[in-house]
Amino acid sequence: MSRVTITIASDRVSADVAVDDGGRLAQLTVDGVELLVDDASAPPTGWGAYPMVPWAGRIRHGRFSFDGVEYRLPINFDHHAIHGVGFVLPWDVDDGSGDHLDLRLDLPSDERWPFGGVATQRFRVDDLGLTTELTVLAGDRAFPVSFGWHPWFRKPERLDFRPTAMYRRHDGVAADDLVPPPPPPWDDCFVNHEPVGLRIDGVELELTSSCDHWVVYDERTYATCVEPQTGPPDAFNIAVRRLEPGASMSAWYRIAVEPPA
Repeated sequence: MSRVTITIASDRVSADVAVDDGGRLAQLTVDGVELLVDDASAPPTGWGAYPMVPWAGRIRHGRFSFDGVEYRLPINFDHHAIHGVGFVLPWDVDDGSGDHLDLRLDLPSDERWPFGGVATQRFRVDDLGLTTELTVLAGDRAFPVSFGWHPWFRKPERLDFRPTAMYRRHDGVAADDLVPPPPPPWDDCFVNHEPVGLRIDGVELELTSSCDHWVVYDERTYATCVEPQTGPPDAFNIAVRRLEPGASMSAWYRIAVEPPA
């Protein structure tokens, strides 16, 4: 079945959004250069740039406790619950034309995610890049929240990343203590407050975000993932952020390009 996308564009930058494929950015093109891995044969976790919501990364064994109740999320990757539910669900279009697109997702209230709520995305392009904003709104129940973005960039010629600390891993999942960052390759979560630089096919990119947690996965030969998120993996167990009924939480992420010569 062919993929349906909605394209928003400026003169230099175009963004193809696959609304029914997890509301993800299917492709980002700058001056004719495609920046993202777009592989129709890849699993939902392996292409484009998708929202991780209402949790980012792994929840260890899918288990966490909230307000004295034990919960178990479905296991979908290597004995853990990974990347939320938003990346596999169709999103609804709220608004969009020309250079912007607004999406909405009613989060489930079942075994996939027991709390309900709403997630929204806003995509905006201009001649200097793409900005995405992700918001989570609680309904009539409080819940833990952690979210972010998972872009699969085509393998860059350069990655400029200068984190201040890294979360130690235990059995492949972030633990609750910080250590000095080792040299790459990485599949780890870092604390980072600086812009991240990439060069892909000669296109210079600068990544910035309101988030101060970044996961970098650069072990694949064909791609590098640079993932800003509001907290570390397994946040529901090691760094809980609570969203009260009716409250919301937002974050933004920008992929900026050099001005034209």
